[in-house]
Amino acid sequence: MSLVIAGTIRLPPENLEAFRPHMLAMLTASRAEEGCLAYSYAQDVAEPGLIRVFEVWRDQACLDAHFLTDHLAAWRASWPAFGVSDRRLIAYETLNDRPL
Repeated sequence: MSLVIAGTIRLPPENLEAFRPHMLAMLTASRAEEGCLAYSYAQDVAEPGLIRVFEVWRDQACLDAHFLTDHLAAWRASWPAFGVSDRRLIAYETLNDRPL
């Protein structure tokens, strides 16, 4: 079983460029973690300031370890300065996957 995390965060569109280095640091550190199979952010083309989040973790233990990392704490601590809000993430448990 793996876990797929999908959702969104929002920030004022004018803060996106200044926030980009923080997103890149989070992506880089998270992708290096044990059990991280995918980790990405994407700017929604129809809604400025809406960032789509997509993660895949090998199992719950790997996701739990991710929640305890220093880079996650630093990531969340940076949010107020950039107006990050409206975090909406959902975890989906998958038994298997297949190409479409």
